[in-house]
Parts: sequence; C-alpha cells; structure tokens
Amino acid sequence: MKFNWVACEPNCRGWISAVGIITADTPREFEEFSRGRQLGGATVVLDSSGGSVNDAITLGRRFRNLGLSTTVGVSLRGGPSTRPAVAPEAYCESMCVFLLLAGKKRYVPAAAHVRVHQIWMGDRADDAKAASYSAQDLMIVERDIGRLAKYTFDMGGTGDLLSLALSVPPWEDLHELDAGELKLANLVTTDLVADVLPHMDISAPAMAGLAPKTQARFATEQEPSKSTKTAEAVVPTGGVAAPAPEK
Repeated sequence: MKFNWVACEPNCRGWISAVGIITADTPREFEEFSRGRQLGGATVVLDSSGGSVNDAITLGRRFRNLGLSTTVGVSLRGGPSTRPAVAPEAYCESMCVFLLLAGKKRYVPAAAHVRVHQIWMGDRADDAKAASYSAQDLMIVERDIGRLAKYTFDMGGTGDLLSLALSVPPWEDLHELDAGELKLANLVTTDLVADVLPHMDISAPAMAGLAPKTQARFATEQEPSKSTKTAEAVVPTGGVAAPAPEK
C-alpha cells in the first residue's frame, strides 16, 4: 500500500491517499510517511484489494490511535487551475474493509464498492478446494479469526460484519455490502461527506474508464514466526500496486 498526502489549500486541509495491497511492509511504510506530519484527525481515502490480516490489524489500530477518519475513493490530483478531488467509484475489499472500520468517523459514498470474504491461506486461495491443509494451517486460520474478531469489536464493528465476511468461501465471488449491510456492520457512522472531507464533493458521477476489479483474498500467515503476505501476487487496484511475493 502506498500513502500520499493530497494537499487541498487554502479551503480544505487535505487528506491521506492509501492505495494498493496491504503487505508486511505497510505498517512500517505508514510510519515513515507519517514522520514529521501532523496527521491527527486527518482522513484516509482508501482504494485497496486488501491483503495481510495481521498487518492490516496493526495499521488499523494505528489509524484509530491517530483519530483518523476513513472513506473510500480515488484521489485525483488537481491541475494548475483545479484543486484535488475524490472520485467515489473505488473498491475497498477484503482487509481494506477492516481499515475502513478503523476510522473514528466513516463515510462510504453510494458509488463505492465494499466487498468481503473469508480468511484463507494465502498460497491456496486460488484453488482452495483442491489444496491440502495441515492441523497447523487450521490453527493459524483459527487464531487469526480470533484476532480479527477482537479487532472488529475494539473498533466498534459488529458481529454482523464478521458473519457476512466469514460466510463467503474463496471459491465464491466476494460479497458486496449494500447500504443496509454497511450500517448493520457499523462501517458507516455518517451520511455526510463533509464530516470526513469538508469542502469536498464526492457524490458526483463515477469516473468513466475505471478498470473492473478481480477477486482478492484475505491472507493469513502460514507460519506463526513469519509476517503475512497478500493472498494474490498481483491485484489490480485503482492505483499502482507492486507484485507481492507468494509464500
């Protein structure tokens, strides 16, 4: 995941653009990005296919500690005569949904796509039914579900979010949350974009030409001593994401 500060002077403060897959390097990269910046109370605009379970949890707790707000969108940098904007048709999938949950205030535009599915072993998600699993594998998945459940409740999420996500196996399409489910999961705390991006309108029609997303997967680590990786080597996003190694 790549982080950028989008300046919006003089009429608005600006925001953090967070694009791409969450890897073992992402929490460290966010700390490097935040060094020397006063980010308390800022808004993170998310466009991500998800990635590592445990590293997303670490990053989400950091977001909450900073009192950040969250939303979904594609950040558009302004030109010489225009200021930056946010296009609403973006994707927040898999563990990105739990980063969205980390926001102290959370807004999801109607054109955004928020999609969930189960945790699975990252290197076996592509052909999950044909793969073999050891007792150690099952222990790791169970452990990480427990970590995710605790995090969800700590962030103010509901059991409905976990139930929706954990009912979708990797051989099925991701489940896109509708407006009612977003509220049921407590992923939305406000219906006003001004609560997270003052002086900004992201209710405009979606940008034409956004590439369709391919299915992403939650990733859980294979060995307790190793950092987690994203479940797929290449996951198209609204921005540029570098390929991540498979385990």
